Amino acid sequence: MHGAGNDFVVLDARSRPWEIDGEAAKRIADRRTGIGCDQLIVVGPARQPGADAFMSIFNPDGSEVSACGNATRCVAWMLMGESGAPGVTIETHAGLLSAQSAGENRITVDMGPARLEWDQIPLAKDIDTLHLPVSAGRLSDPVGVGMGNPHAVFFVLDAEAVPLSELGPKLEHDPLFPERCNIEAAQVLDDGRIRMRVWERGAGITLACGTGACATLVAAARRGLTGRKADVILDGGTLTIEWLENGHVLMTGPVALAFSGVLP
Repeated sequence: MHGAGNDFVVLDARSRPWEIDGEAAKRIADRRTGIGCDQLIVVGPARQPGADAFMSIFNPDGSEVSACGNATRCVAWMLMGESGAPGVTIETHAGLLSAQSAGENRITVDMGPARLEWDQIPLAKDIDTLHLPVSAGRLSDPVGVGMGNPHAVFFVLDAEAVPLSELGPKLEHDPLFPERCNIEAAQVLDDGRIRMRVWERGAGITLACGTGACATLVAAARRGLTGRKADVILDGGTLTIEWLENGHVLMTGPVALAFSGVLP
């Protein structure tokens, strides 16, 4: 499946358990010798009352992460299609995420509150998260935001001109980020939309990143560059992000099923 080009292998482990570790995730995610994906998603039975399923997320390098917004939309769409319900609750390592249908093949997910404190992102030390002392090449002075995973949002005049494949890995591994970091290069357009490109930790450049789009809107609003709602234009499509007054972030975007099959 994919959400705005951010593509996933989704394994259904609710009735038949799958023993997935980092090495297995790497093999499945390999685009030459496996199936190929930005992240491997394992959907298992819910562990908490009120949840419809539990979602585990693995990067192509085998590391496990807590949150993925586009994958949450995909899994929510799948669960709603099975039950016919207009909404579902998905359990993740980042907490419970509620999702609602937003039209044909479109889903809105409440990604929970944006984390703005240094130890919530997390950072290695107590500093102002509105101006992080991190730079590489033409990227400098980012905003730090936690969306269940860490993000550093760099505002630039031309997002297309940023050599993200060169600068992304350097910034991902900066000592300020003890859990590494997702790197966004964002350009606020004249019409209030945001053009954003992303380097995802453990995955590299991807066509879209849902939590990255959420972090970018929050960062832009904190800097006074936009209001609390905007369309974020990614390489693979557009997501609508709204930062509510209660701190929660809503993400609305498309979902697509590429193909289905059975792994031995």
